Amino acid sequence: MININASVQLADDEVSWQFIRASGPGGQHVNKVSTAVLLQFDIASSSLPELYKSRLLQLADHRITPSGKVLIKCQQSRSQEQNRELALAQFIALLQSVAKTPKKRLATKPTYSSQLKRLQSKKQQSQTKSLRRQKSFD
Repeated sequence: MININASVQLADDEVSWQFIRASGPGGQHVNKVSTAVLLQFDIASSSLPELYKSRLLQLADHRITPSGKVLIKCQQSRSQEQNRELALAQFIALLQSVAKTPKKRLATKPTYSSQLKRLQSKKQQSQTKSLRRQKSFD
């Protein structure tokens, strides 16, 4: 079982793992061993609560495909096991970020003092630029 938080858990078989060869430098060893990990998770067919599913699908994240799958590739370590743990940690962090209800933003007005300061700085900038202009002699 994968524990997301106290109330949400996922079965291990809902997440599929694929081990691929890592890209980048590494000598001959990199051509022989599949150390990179690709975690795949289908949002629609999962046992997640509907709130999690809808928030995940609305999330603008490059790891979520338009078809509703989460793809996390990890190749930071030379060890397949460490890459698997890192990918799982990223996946859990993604799901936990969706679990938090975002704070509702309260619209505020600028203070009178800040408005005056802004207008004063605009006036100062205008004066500076007007001094830079060439004066025409008619």
